[in-house]
Amino acid sequence: MIVTTTSFAQHSLLLIASDIPSAEPKLVSLDWLAKGQQWSESKSLAPLKKRHQLMDDDFQFIDENSLSKDNPIESLLITTITQLQQYLKGERQQFDIALDWSLGTPFQQNVWRALQQIAYGDTISYAQLAQNINKPTAYRAVANANGKNPFSIIIPCHRVVASDGGLGGYTGGLDKKRLLLQLETLS
Repeated sequence: MIVTTTSFAQHSLLLIASDIPSAEPKLVSLDWLAKGQQWSESKSLAPLKKRHQLMDDDFQFIDENSLSKDNPIESLLITTITQLQQYLKGERQQFDIALDWSLGTPFQQNVWRALQQIAYGDTISYAQLAQNINKPTAYRAVANANGKNPFSIIIPCHRVVASDGGLGGYTGGLDKKRLLLQLETLS
């Protein structure tokens, strides 16, 4: 796995791409890092290690400024960073990145696909998201799947709020959820 970090609105994002030989490069994780947190301390690594039977040595960190467009996996990370910068500037509303969905169960993947249908700048409730996947009583399971989304920002789980209008939760922290929602309403 190739790992890099990038700055996003004064926060750090961790990006991990698959470098499986003979496979199309895919992003496997995009997650927020806490202030001062090293990439190797990210909670994103544990599920990847378990799912793909990886060890610490299977993760190669490459500084963002050292990524090469000549390497397909690194090129994918460069494209992801570029699209994130465009999103931050209000120039992009959807992402076009190859994603590896394998960390999710079929139910979680269904929820994640439904998240991609929420329009830029809109919000819906967890209950509405459950209805959107034809599981109207599964709003708690939907909220749990939302929290397991391995592609923060790209799969816009930040667009789901509580039924009472409150923010609900966000794995990256409510400050980041507020940031993303404000960004989308100001564009």
